[in-house]
Amino acid sequence: MTGPGGLPLLFLDVDGPLIPFGPRTGGHPVYPGGPPPAAGANPLLDRIDPALGPRLTALACELVWATTWADEANAVVAPRLGLPELRVVTWPAPSDEDERDVRAGLHWKTRPLVAWAAGCAFAWVDDEITERDRRWVAAHHAGPALLHRVDPGLGLTDADLRLLDVWLRTV
Repeated sequence: MTGPGGLPLLFLDVDGPLIPFGPRTGGHPVYPGGPPPAAGANPLLDRIDPALGPRLTALACELVWATTWADEANAVVAPRLGLPELRVVTWPAPSDEDERDVRAGLHWKTRPLVAWAAGCAFAWVDDEITERDRRWVAAHHAGPALLHRVDPGLGLTDADLRLLDVWLRTV
């Protein structure tokens, strides 16, 4: 099963995978030249590597924003990566079930992403994925799924992109 375009879905988080943060030996590279940040904009936007855009669009998948940035990801992040406007996961209002899930160690995005995928093959790239999320998806999602945790201090690396490419080509 695949997304509407016949391709697996790739759910992308922004903070951590695309905007690395936290301490890193030698500091983080910065990539000036993107659209100027608006007043009050995220001060880490210059950490977005524009070379990731072509590498992401080259993957055999449909890219989907799965971030609290919501539609702002299309307005602010996509132009820095040279990405077209992507579909955006709309998060449901928090519920009692979400509270129980979080207490049990399940990420608050896990259930909504499985529901959004509706049985389609998907990969999810985030810096907060745990083994608990992987087990829950394996038990509750009918299609293939790859939950890939990215080191938030590094962001998406060559190794992460190679792993995604191989997995996406197999589904």
